Amino acid sequence: VKGGLGAEVAKNLILAGVKGLTLLDHEKVSEESCRAQFLVPVTARGQNRAQASLERGQNLNPMVKVLADQDRVEDKPDDFFLQFDAVCLTGCSRDLMVRVDQLCSKHNIKVFCGDVYGYYGYMFCNLGKEHNYVEEKPKLVKPTGNDGPEAKKAKVDPNETTMVKKTASFCPLKEALEVDWTTEKAKAGMKKTPVDYFMLHVLLKFRTDKGRDPDPQSYPEDSRLLRQIRDDVLEALEVSADLLNDDFISYCFSEMSPVCAVVGGVLGQEVVKALSQRDPPHRNFFFFDGRKGNGVVDYFGPN
Repeated sequence: VKGGLGAEVAKNLILAGVKGLTLLDHEKVSEESCRAQFLVPVTARGQNRAQASLERGQNLNPMVKVLADQDRVEDKPDDFFLQFDAVCLTGCSRDLMVRVDQLCSKHNIKVFCGDVYGYYGYMFCNLGKEHNYVEEKPKLVKPTGNDGPEAKKAKVDPNETTMVKKTASFCPLKEALEVDWTTEKAKAGMKKTPVDYFMLHVLLKFRTDKGRDPDPQSYPEDSRLLRQIRDDVLEALEVSADLLNDDFISYCFSEMSPVCAVVGGVLGQEVVKALSQRDPPHRNFFFFDGRKGNGVVDYFGPN
């Protein structure tokens, strides 16, 4: 339930009527967390964020069992994650996300990750090697007469639909983040890969190095560090240094509530679709850039 994105996802899942939901967050309510984290009352400053979110979260839908856990997610043993049908991680380190994703993949538990950085947001999902779902499609009606060739063709009946069984395959987060961009296959897919994918590498590296996200209070220092990490990341990935210009830096500070609402809406929708096994899921990334008018949506999968 870290930050505004976690609150949006929790709200959407509770309103959707899932059986139960556990809010896990060890951090305390701060002035900034009160701005985007609408499940937390402004009077709860200094309290644990998960516990402070519990009352408002539960009031959204009394039929859903909502629990609060104040432990650090890094300290949780493997068994903790194995009790769920789906795990959603926000505000976590790259290493933790990879660890949980690998663990859950082995036990057929669906994994979702997401974050919001200023105007940018992303979502990743791993539904396993073989995710079965059904898709509703218009029904084809067989012709009844023999009046010419057109009459022999099957036609779509807009008033009738049929459920079609389908299967999708997902790659692990580690594999999605460790694409070898020197291969011919990867180079061919470069044009279809949104620049946000490489920006995500930079922002996750910043979080690993600093133990936090870019902070408006440290804008000059963090801007210089983001520029340096950008150069290092693009060099390590062996992609063009011009791929990500300096413009992104001023737009990735703090959590913007409208972006949380968009990404949280998509993330919540994808969790419900995955658990109900209805409708085609995103594979594997969803990216949102709030700078581009109404926002530009892309998704990308290395396979």
